[in-house]
Amino acid sequence: MMNSRTTSLLIFAFFVLVSSSVTTAFHITKILRKYPEFSTYNHYLIKTDLQSQIDRQPNITILAVDNKAISSISEKPLNVIKNILSLHVLHDYYDIEKLVKVLTSKTAIFTTLYQTNNGDPVSLKGFLEASMVNEGEIAIGSAVLGSGLTVKLVKPVLSHPDTISVLQITAPIIAPGIGASSPVKVPDPDN
Repeated sequence: MMNSRTTSLLIFAFFVLVSSSVTTAFHITKILRKYPEFSTYNHYLIKTDLQSQIDRQPNITILAVDNKAISSISEKPLNVIKNILSLHVLHDYYDIEKLVKVLTSKTAIFTTLYQTNNGDPVSLKGFLEASMVNEGEIAIGSAVLGSGLTVKLVKPVLSHPDTISVLQITAPIIAPGIGASSPVKVPDPDN
């Protein structure tokens, strides 16, 4: 017969085993397939393999850009597009209600997938800043000093409470330094 301590340890071990094997219940590319206005955005999530990183997150907010707006970055190299789009993935669940609550009377800074992958916390390159402007509009931009809040929230697209939220924004957010590809070094003929 097991004592209560042994039973408690077995229950705890079972709980840890079950909780560690739980995966997310969403697949961002399957979700976005239902919205043809985001087909190019979805295409880039697949081409850059960001969808696999997004799908592994326990709770997340995607700032999606429609086909017309995303065309402004379509000529950039794929690695730059990946960096730009990883800045559009917030590490937490924010629907409109939660955003408004967070932003009431203050500006907030949000951590993104870009920060997790390659950000520099000193320059704030991998963070986004948001604030309420003009009677209830939400403005978003890079948190890098002097970048400005140049993008607006358009509307909620999808929300699964506490798991995933997809919000449409007006344009891609490009932090200074991630919107251009690395310059190619040309050998100096004099050296």
